[in-house]
Amino acid sequence: MKQFITDSIKNESLRTLKKLIAIPSVNTTNGNEVAFPPFGKGIDQALKETLAVCDKLGMDTFYDPEGYYGYAEYGDGEETVGVLCHLDVVPEGDREKWESDPFKGVERDGALYGRGSQDDKGPTVAALYAFKAVVDAGETFNKKIRFIFGTDEEILWRCMNNYVEHEELPDLGFVPDSAFPLTYAEKGLLQAKIIGPGASKLKLQCGSAPNVVPERAEYKGAGITELSRIFDNMDIPYNKEEESITVKGKSVHASVAGEGKNAITLLVKGLVAFQPHPIISFISEKIGLETNGETLFGQVKDEDSGELTVNIGTLEINENTSEVMLDIRIPVTYDKEGIVAALKEKSSEYGLDYQEHDYLDSLYVPKESELVQSLLSIYRDKTGDYDSEPLTSGGATYARAMPNMVAFGAHFPYSKSLAHQENEGIKLDEYYQAMDIYAETIYRMCCTEDQQSNGE
Repeated sequence: MKQFITDSIKNESLRTLKKLIAIPSVNTTNGNEVAFPPFGKGIDQALKETLAVCDKLGMDTFYDPEGYYGYAEYGDGEETVGVLCHLDVVPEGDREKWESDPFKGVERDGALYGRGSQDDKGPTVAALYAFKAVVDAGETFNKKIRFIFGTDEEILWRCMNNYVEHEELPDLGFVPDSAFPLTYAEKGLLQAKIIGPGASKLKLQCGSAPNVVPERAEYKGAGITELSRIFDNMDIPYNKEEESITVKGKSVHASVAGEGKNAITLLVKGLVAFQPHPIISFISEKIGLETNGETLFGQVKDEDSGELTVNIGTLEINENTSEVMLDIRIPVTYDKEGIVAALKEKSSEYGLDYQEHDYLDSLYVPKESELVQSLLSIYRDKTGDYDSEPLTSGGATYARAMPNMVAFGAHFPYSKSLAHQENEGIKLDEYYQAMDIYAETIYRMCCTEDQQSNGE
């Protein structure tokens, strides 16, 4: 196998990654396009900066005039290999828990810390400089490669919807936004709102996004002392102020909700005893601390992708309305109709209404397919890891936006996932190893006649 990655490539890529992390590309429009650019100036700045980097790498670039997406391409050929990346990030969470500024790429103990370092700016830059390494090595591309940059991955994927509507689709490709060796099946993603009446004496504003397990939930109002006694008896961790009480949970990505602690459900567990409200009762009685939705839906699981997961991402109650946002990951052999029917039935028992917020169908690319076997071969050749098998995931990647795509890295089987968490970071040796794998992938897919060649 060829060795493409040099020290100069590593150093240049790291400078670029730090520059991108320094751009706070968080959606500032609350999911509503109200102006140009559609998702806020930070995301637009990250897109333009990335395209400028691609220009310097010798690629032809395109910026969508409406600001939804951009792409950069190189080479000629009848086939196009796509690399689908996203530049938006989730909010920083509890800033006090960060050991360094979340929007400064800070090196510490052999790792680079900052929001987006794992999801998805780090893998994006690794793939871009893997491409540069192959070009610098003088290889001839007999296929076109196109890097497609999305801007709304963390919310509603309107970027990809617009791309698919207006642009040509790659023939095959990969998404550097998951784990190695690769992800061949992704659960369906349903995000739904349960809506109810307002309340004159109960006001809550908890959670930041549906796909994040909330790590804190604050209550302000009457009964602080009583609520603190309830939490003490239930062994629920909290901080108490004179006029407020904040429950402490553990934030993780909603696709692995069972690995976290949902502060909203913990808060509700205490509130239900003395603050009656339909939406509080619904959460307490139909979801509780479950992350598999068994009370709501019964047992929902399959052999390929495991069991359903459910996360309460946000909860709001004011004098006019109440709303809880659910993030539900549905096993690949199930469809959403049964899930929706159960949600409508169970919520209506409390006088609540169901409203779909977003839905992404599941992804399934057979493990025996040429694409899966080719990428698996590259990973194994580069790492010597013949034990890890192709994965299924509750996460949703751009792979399901276009045909013949799978998620491929950059997280390693032995690595700790910090996506959507405070102190998100990526170990530099793993970052460079992923870059090496991507360089071999680009070489085999774009510069050789046989994708499954060993490149020797």
